[in-house]
Amino acid sequence: MTENKTSAQWWAEVKADPEKFNHWLQRQHIGETTAADRIVRLGQQFEVSRADQHILDTIASQERQHAQWIQELLIERGVDPIIGEAESRYWAQTLPGIEDFKTGAAVAAHAEAMRLERIEVICNDPDAPEDVRNVFRAILKDERWHERAFSKLAGAEAIAATLGAHEKGLEALGLVI
Repeated sequence: MTENKTSAQWWAEVKADPEKFNHWLQRQHIGETTAADRIVRLGQQFEVSRADQHILDTIASQERQHAQWIQELLIERGVDPIIGEAESRYWAQTLPGIEDFKTGAAVAAHAEAMRLERIEVICNDPDAPEDVRNVFRAILKDERWHERAFSKLAGAEAIAATLGAHEKGLEALGLVI
């Protein structure tokens, strides 16, 4: 079994290994694309108000923009963007807990919080490549809003109800937050 790592430990390991770094960046592109699709499906799957649908549409649009920025970063670095599905280890633990819109929003809020911590580590690392830091600083602002919006849509009860699955997802990734 792998030892769980903090986001800072994880990042130090990733940025020190060019192969891991490029693979991570490719997975970020996939993750942003997949997030946009999942958010759209969340709104379609459950009956949501027009206001909530507007929030989901805005978040999905921003996730697509993030995917575009990361794709451009990959191309500038000479790394081929790849097409695929988002990391399944985390999602296999969390997606089955979605019973309604509120638990779906809660799962998204937990995922955004996890992502925020990692992005903040990257943005605050003076030794991170400048081009990567710049792109993730632009993403960070939106991701902070996404986490707040999903948390508000979910409510405290759904956040608490999905926390155990989120923790299992972190464990599956070998992370501690």
